[in-house]
Amino acid sequence: MSQILYLEFPENFDFKHTVYSHGWSSLPPFELDKENWHLSYVFGGKKLKTPVSAKISETSKKLKIEIQGNKISTSAKEEILRKARHIFRLDDDLTEFYRLVCKEKELAWIAETNAGRLLRSPTAFEDLVKTLATTNCSWALTKKMVTNLVEKLGEPAKNGKHAFPTPERMAEMPIEFYKSEIRAGYRASYFKELAEMVASGEINPESWLHADLTSAELKKQIKQIKGFGDYAAENLFKLIGRYDGLALDSWLRAQFYKKHNEERVCDDRQIRDFYERFGAWRGLVMWCDMTEKWL
Repeated sequence: MSQILYLEFPENFDFKHTVYSHGWSSLPPFELDKENWHLSYVFGGKKLKTPVSAKISETSKKLKIEIQGNKISTSAKEEILRKARHIFRLDDDLTEFYRLVCKEKELAWIAETNAGRLLRSPTAFEDLVKTLATTNCSWALTKKMVTNLVEKLGEPAKNGKHAFPTPERMAEMPIEFYKSEIRAGYRASYFKELAEMVASGEINPESWLHADLTSAELKKQIKQIKGFGDYAAENLFKLIGRYDGLALDSWLRAQFYKKHNEERVCDDRQIRDFYERFGAWRGLVMWCDMTEKWL
């Protein structure tokens, strides 16, 4: 049994470009089916009695959301639609961003292809945990840690797939669990402490989506969480709708050297100066610039 929901999207939205915008589509509870071109996700949360697995695809200028399993309530459907809007950034206004990139011949493709919407999780907490899992390690290890977190701590849906674990569920696990079962290494205590801070209400990541703080103030707040330096904080920025940080890591630096500096290593200041003209959008411009070949 399945139920179908539809969600209209704006003219400047592209489903595939959003899915391919960065690596989140390959991290559970997301699952990408490239052959049939749909993105699955297991929706959890307090408003859903049990997690709901859904397949999301594009049809007739709408997102088609196929809910698998037993019939769900109207309020549950509304919650899934709300979370889908958030995941695909359907309410983001990229008008100014597209205006800026259209001025540059080498970047005009971004607006022409409706790129620039970065796939994200339904909650800032999930994005925080996944960002922490990307620090100082290979992408293969990131995938392994996130997969372990979801499979070992996430509540199962009717089809056996798991939702992302709640802060409360993560907080109750001992540090040794994160070392032995999640394979988190030095991050073991970071995962537990982050979950405890969110579960206790000491921090509220969801409030950052609409926080009336300068980027410097918010960055300082995020960096108080163990494991979050400039890269991790600025990477999270892009997922909560702030694009003035470049989130420089070894991969981004290498791509910049190759594309704009004849493969020669340069100081980070040179990279920042290169994108400075894009102001508050510079982080998104750099990301699109460096990932052009992906699209």
